Amino acid sequence: MPKNNKQPSVLPTLDEIYHFRNSFSFVDDERKYFQLPAYIKQNLKHKLRNYQIEALFNLNYTQHDGNSNDKFNQLLFHMATGSGKTDEMAAIILYFYSEFNYQNFLFVVNTKAVVAKTRENLINTHSPKYLFNREIGVDNQKVLIKEVSRFPKHPEKGVIYLRLVTIQNLESEVTNPRENGLTYSDFVDQPTILLADEAHHFSSDTKNKDGNRHDRAWESVLNRIRNSNPKNRQLEFTATIDLENKNIYNKYRQKIIFQYDLFQFQSEGYSKNIFRLQANNDDKSRMMNAVLLSQFRKHIARKYDIFDFKPIILFKSNKISISKETRANFLEMIHELNSETLKNFINKQLTITNSNTLRRAYVFFQNMNMAKLVIEIKHDFGPLKTINVNDSSQTGMLEKTGDFKKLNTLEEPDNPLRAIFAVAKLSEGWDVLNLYDIVRVGEQPTSPAATNSEAQLIGRGARYYPFEFQGKRSYTRRFDNDYNDLTLLETLHYHTINDSKYIDNLKRSFDNLKLQVNDDFDFDVFKTKVKTSFKKTPVYQSGSLFINEVEDIPQNEYDGLSRYGVPIAEMPEVNIESGTTEAKLSEDLSSSQTKKIVVNMEHTLIKKALARNTFFRFNNLKTNYTPTLDSMSTFISGEKWLGKIEQILAVVPYGIEELSREQQLLVIEKYVAYIQRMLVMNFKKKRGTNKFEMIYIRDTIKDYEKKVPRAFNGTIRAKIQAFDMSKESWFVYDKAIVNGLEHDLIEMIRSFIVNLNKNFDHVYLLRNDEKNSQMKLYDFGKSVSHYGAFMPDFTLYLQNEKYIYQFYIEPKGSQLLFTNQWKEDLLSKIRPDNIEIVGQTDKVKLYGIRFYVTGDARNIREELSQILNTKMSSVNNEF
Repeated sequence: MPKNNKQPSVLPTLDEIYHFRNSFSFVDDERKYFQLPAYIKQNLKHKLRNYQIEALFNLNYTQHDGNSNDKFNQLLFHMATGSGKTDEMAAIILYFYSEFNYQNFLFVVNTKAVVAKTRENLINTHSPKYLFNREIGVDNQKVLIKEVSRFPKHPEKGVIYLRLVTIQNLESEVTNPRENGLTYSDFVDQPTILLADEAHHFSSDTKNKDGNRHDRAWESVLNRIRNSNPKNRQLEFTATIDLENKNIYNKYRQKIIFQYDLFQFQSEGYSKNIFRLQANNDDKSRMMNAVLLSQFRKHIARKYDIFDFKPIILFKSNKISISKETRANFLEMIHELNSETLKNFINKQLTITNSNTLRRAYVFFQNMNMAKLVIEIKHDFGPLKTINVNDSSQTGMLEKTGDFKKLNTLEEPDNPLRAIFAVAKLSEGWDVLNLYDIVRVGEQPTSPAATNSEAQLIGRGARYYPFEFQGKRSYTRRFDNDYNDLTLLETLHYHTINDSKYIDNLKRSFDNLKLQVNDDFDFDVFKTKVKTSFKKTPVYQSGSLFINEVEDIPQNEYDGLSRYGVPIAEMPEVNIESGTTEAKLSEDLSSSQTKKIVVNMEHTLIKKALARNTFFRFNNLKTNYTPTLDSMSTFISGEKWLGKIEQILAVVPYGIEELSREQQLLVIEKYVAYIQRMLVMNFKKKRGTNKFEMIYIRDTIKDYEKKVPRAFNGTIRAKIQAFDMSKESWFVYDKAIVNGLEHDLIEMIRSFIVNLNKNFDHVYLLRNDEKNSQMKLYDFGKSVSHYGAFMPDFTLYLQNEKYIYQFYIEPKGSQLLFTNQWKEDLLSKIRPDNIEIVGQTDKVKLYGIRFYVTGDARNIREELSQILNTKMSSVNNEF
């Protein structure tokens, strides 16, 4: 379909669900109150994210429709790469088993690699990638997931049957029936759920009637299986769907029930930030820069006590011969590296680079012993720490049996690999999280098709790595506003050539994919100051803003280890390796490799470990940290306490085949020491109350600055700029450092400043800066869903002789509305009749306002006007 004739993306089913969810007309429909079921919470290893829960809400809406067999038997989830499609499938398996008694699940995809990866996710209980808890229970009954080649005619109670198969093999089996293979008749008598992954491969017949015969047959096979039984369901998952193609759009317009694209995924912090590092360097220099940047990340992690942080580099070529040659050249470069050549390289690059990040790395290494740095690089990037894997259009790089485990466990501490040499692209199904540098090597085409492939590669590589920092593991970015070295641990760099045609095509590819990529150039630092004229006003000198007080969470809610942040549903790991790799860089490779040994949590060992640690005296626990605990016996054996932890994985050096009793005791001692830290750190959390106390404006409104990249991908990212506000007396700073949406809000306020000035002596819009402001609100009331602080971006301050009005206002992109709903719910609770202002009279009126979205689509101007016109008897003008 021509690009200039885009098919409008009107998706009726999505619109129907949105209307249902947001309308007051369906209060009697139970689907409106769907919550994540306990059987999903308790049986999945990972906590589902808000958008994944939203996808389940939408699925539940369709399946409880009275006409679901006809209307909703084929559905598509359009979810960004890395957003957790397989976690969603695992939840869906539990959903259909528990809610509708489905036992047969057919997972189909177009590559063996994804089948192998999914087997690790859904079948192999010993895999670190396994998504369920080791034991699954639904309605107090143990449930077994069993992989089969064919579904049984008489299924056992409590068993989920799962067949994993490529579409090629499935077509062969049903077309040419053979013993122990699937046939079409298998899908007639017992309802089956088809989970079709990478589903964009299954629409060739729809997309192009003249397409490949086999690809067209795949679509027909799935259609026939789905139509074999009215209760069969075909649930498709893809990150890529071409709705600009008229045929594809017509096929899926009624079937798409969830959309979550890369823009949303990145904006909500679930991916790394992405920077493009452009240089005129040759391949050898680009490779060395990537090595230095990778080692810089490793040193940052070491500085902040982030253990087992192992950044991976991918060197990408477009031909197998080039990829092999590149690895050979790389290993030769590392082998010949010495102190003098490395020093000269760093000094030279420092004079020519325009990369802010590389400049920081060079300066860091200039102050380091070069001989030690060379030893470190040789150790970390020797032959056994690199691998060459090649894929093509026929096979994926994960399909080599010998390479699969190495590539699928790159995050594991005992996996030694630091550099991957590969052809063309990341294969579908490669879920590596600790990829931090992708380096383009070799002369390669610069066509749009080539850059589209590169953009998809970057999207896959941007998956977030949830490293542990200060005792806490996060699955979203934490340092976006800190502007320190830690931001590099949340950033992917793509090292490219400097070619204008290539760069133009690459940027267009980023835009088409809605991929937010910054150029790694220097930063602008925007500074803004509180106006001197505002500092002279009584509002600044003695005026107040208001935040709500917090209270301790009731002690009776601390009824198990999970309340303290201890993940009791998964097997913990303890590292008892005698030395660290960093401490012995010059030693042989074998001394730094590790293996894992299972240690059983035997009662005798637990008791001895606890007895050796005076912290675990019952009186200390009961009095200071675990108020609901009734005995040490409960602490050791209780299902909510240590009794849930049956085994520990001990990380030990290679060469150790089994652990002595004393070593097993050491493992358990280290684990209970971790429990001790979690109890101390997470006891007595705070939550908000409806009592609001004052903070002085002069203490919270201060000068500040913001660091902003100079280069900008203008069609995608929310660009931050500094707007001159020196002549606007109602804005308290001389500049507004804001993005486009925030600027729109300021302009909306500007549009009725004249009316406000007629009725108030003091009118000010206050910008709350995240570094300086004390303006932190906490959820309160009977249903507190979040304990973290929320800082609204703006406060509108209005004062006359009778009243002081303060409005908390937050602009929000439409892609963030669902996941940030708790913040808007909190704002809606802030009303004079719902809160108490400590030490104040009725003169102060506080209001939280609905999110401001583009174009004031939620009518907050009208909301402000209604509040002011209704509550102020002295107001005669409408706003």
